[in-house]
Amino acid sequence: MNIKDKTVDELELLCSDVREEILRVVSKNGGHLSSTLGATELIVAMHKVFDSKKDPFIFDVSHQAYAHKLLTDRWEAFDTLRQFNGLCGYTKPSESDDDYFVAGHSSTSISLGVGAAKAIALKGEEDSRIPVVMIGDGSMTAGMVYEALNELGDKKYPMVIILNDNEMSIAKPIGAVSRMLSSAMASPFYQRFKKSTESFVENFGDGARYIAKRMEESLRLITPGLLFEEMGIDYIGPVDGHNLTQLIDIMQIAKKLKRPVIIHAQTLKGKGYEFAEGQEEKWHGVGPFDRSNGVSAKKTSAKSATQIYTEALIELCEKNEKIVGATAAMPTGTGLTSLIEKYPNRFWDVAIAEQHAVTSMSALAKEGFKPFCTIYSTFLQRGYDQVIHDTCILDLPVVFALDRAGIVGEDGETHQGAFDISFLRAIPNMTLFAPRDEKSFHQAMEFASEYQHPCSLRYPRGSFKETDLVESKAFELATSQLLISNDSDILFIGYGNGVGRAYETSKFLEEEVSLLDLRFVKPLDADMLKNMSKKHKKWFVFSDSAKMGGVGSAISEFLADEKILDVEVTSFEFSDKFITHGNTKLVEESLGLLPEQLALRVKESI
Repeated sequence: MNIKDKTVDELELLCSDVREEILRVVSKNGGHLSSTLGATELIVAMHKVFDSKKDPFIFDVSHQAYAHKLLTDRWEAFDTLRQFNGLCGYTKPSESDDDYFVAGHSSTSISLGVGAAKAIALKGEEDSRIPVVMIGDGSMTAGMVYEALNELGDKKYPMVIILNDNEMSIAKPIGAVSRMLSSAMASPFYQRFKKSTESFVENFGDGARYIAKRMEESLRLITPGLLFEEMGIDYIGPVDGHNLTQLIDIMQIAKKLKRPVIIHAQTLKGKGYEFAEGQEEKWHGVGPFDRSNGVSAKKTSAKSATQIYTEALIELCEKNEKIVGATAAMPTGTGLTSLIEKYPNRFWDVAIAEQHAVTSMSALAKEGFKPFCTIYSTFLQRGYDQVIHDTCILDLPVVFALDRAGIVGEDGETHQGAFDISFLRAIPNMTLFAPRDEKSFHQAMEFASEYQHPCSLRYPRGSFKETDLVESKAFELATSQLLISNDSDILFIGYGNGVGRAYETSKFLEEEVSLLDLRFVKPLDADMLKNMSKKHKKWFVFSDSAKMGGVGSAISEFLADEKILDVEVTSFEFSDKFITHGNTKLVEESLGLLPEQLALRVKESI
């Protein structure tokens, strides 16, 4: 969509149309809502002033970028947002050349912008291209942002950074004075004056330079720009993030400056949909809902694994005052909101800072507390070095509770919890285990609370797969549980939610199978596996995790070490590719992981 020649009035009508389309589709499909509604004018202004065909448009996090998708020839396809084989909920270069990078995890944008600026400089394209970054204020809580700003302020690469301040306001505007200064600092006169002053004072020594610097600082203290200016980056703002005329004017000025500029724009989350306007966290990411009243259309009676985790942790906290915990900007998603409210001095949301969460919990463990570090499987990847360096080397008893392990559905590649077993299993001193249902989850939590070494337990998004298997027994280190014993040559080995998948698969077979709940993938139950190898020669592994380095790999390594060569192991874990977005059942079907599909694969192998 070419909007270069549109008037401001026409662009304002376009903003209304964009909001309406976002609201229509998200209410039907689910998705991210409040932040992307609030970013509409910012994105329209970006496309008015810059060119996404040549200027790198970088979004952080790109769930804010729905308007960008609509403005870049995806209006007709927008109905398929987050659907299997449809548009991704994040920017995705394979989907459109207007999407510069994949951006499902936060705080990467300014680093990407610096890298793009370096490439533009090396190519000699500074006069025709400039990186444009739009970063949400929440993303500013991660250290990577400041690493990038530190270099950017030193090297002075041309870049425009639009700070979308919609919740964690860096500073509150101070009435008319602040608005006046924001407008003044954005004006061509101010920028020319500043440049001329810098040139002038260079000729009059340190005294003039000192006086000019103090005068400018005294003005900037009324605005939130001091931090950025001190880092060597020009600051404009705060500005009204819904005033198109002002946004366009300011972006045009920033584009011409040929140096790094931050535009601080204040926006209203949920703008244009009254139920979502303001600071309501529940409207950040939503399932389908009724637009007329804002009521969720999704109804489920099954208790989610996250709910079970919350209940179990509260029970443990009531018995043990040494239990503490943290999450990284996902208190609702990880179920820690009620813990933070009930025990505000023992549980913390540390913002988007997984590295800090891991290391700070390690220090608490060193001081004799029992930390539960509660993070999505896919987000712990961001704290991997800290798990090794700050937790495991000292063998500290931190519990890593990994929510969203396995396929998470509509969020796609950046959020699928596939790799935690593979990357944690390699770390010395780390113990890995997983529950299969509600009771075993409580038992796993009890074990974790008393275990005096680093450990990780994983559990799925949504509810566990239901079974009518024998009741779970208490967790003991490196101990599995045989759930079904038959004389068949076939052994199904389930790990975590894979137990339910294995059980469902067995129902599609005429052959009887034995079923083992592995429970611990590190350390393995050596005695049980040796006994099983004497009776069953065809083993099938079920786990919602990557095959490489996963549960099947651990079992195969064990058999090789024990010189057990007559057992054939087949793993039904995820193959070596990133998993797309979409309805979980459709994604599983595309991977051949539905129980009826797995049963056919078993039949072909026996």
